[in-house]
Amino acid sequence: MKFYTIGVYGSTEQDFFNKLVENKIDTFCDIRQRRGVRGSEYSFVNSNRLQAKLAELDIKYGHVLELAPTTEIREKQKSEDLIKGEHKKDRNKLGEVFACEYKKQIVEKFDFDAFIDKLDAIGANKVVLFCVERKADACHRSVVAEELHKRYKYDIIHL
Repeated sequence: MKFYTIGVYGSTEQDFFNKLVENKIDTFCDIRQRRGVRGSEYSFVNSNRLQAKLAELDIKYGHVLELAPTTEIREKQKSEDLIKGEHKKDRNKLGEVFACEYKKQIVEKFDFDAFIDKLDAIGANKVVLFCVERKADACHRSVVAEELHKRYKYDIIHL
């Protein structure tokens, strides 16, 4: 099994789905808390539209809510972004407070073995972890990817 990460900010609809097809992604793991994006620019990743397009492309979809940061954890990142004067869309790196809290509250409690077993059971080969930020290092998906690499030595490719 191989893991990838992808964000949507900075992508067009065509670019976003082309990356999935070109990399032969067969399983899409949505690790957002809320599966919608405000505005029309990225409406193609709102849950219903996203799932319909993935079905057309024969890519399995799963929402892994247990890997989503809580509202409380996200608020910590928002506070840090305000202090730094950064917008979520422009962030380059996760804040230390967010990363620590996310690891403690989510990653350490998540059953990665059961997650991998479920992926194996559905025949997943190339799995993408999805959230919205452009850069993986600015998003919790990088923390999840790092943990998968640390525990299982999976290769991680950031699209």
